[in-house]
Amino acid sequence: MRIFWQVGLRLLGPGLVTVLLFTMVATWNNYFLPLIMLSKSDLYPLTVGLAQQQSAASAGSASQALFSTVITGSVVAILPLIIAFLFLQRYWQSGLAAGSVKE
Repeated sequence: MRIFWQVGLRLLGPGLVTVLLFTMVATWNNYFLPLIMLSKSDLYPLTVGLAQQQSAASAGSASQALFSTVITGSVVAILPLIIAFLFLQRYWQSGLAAGSVKE
């Protein structure tokens, strides 16, 4: 067990971080499941709410004000993903280069 924790887990680290990042992006950007499952618009996640705002902006007369709201919401929506990639980047990049070094 000690060998696994000291050797195996360190080798698995970049793979686990990659899977974590892909899962986080897929979950964060989920659109269809909340759209189908939720009946109240109060419970919509950011992606579905932004799509609703976008369609309202395209149909309405005050489209300029709603488009700026949609763009601001999109920036707010991607900030957690950018922060996660920045914090986990050192674990991810170290594993990519580890297999290319020959001793």
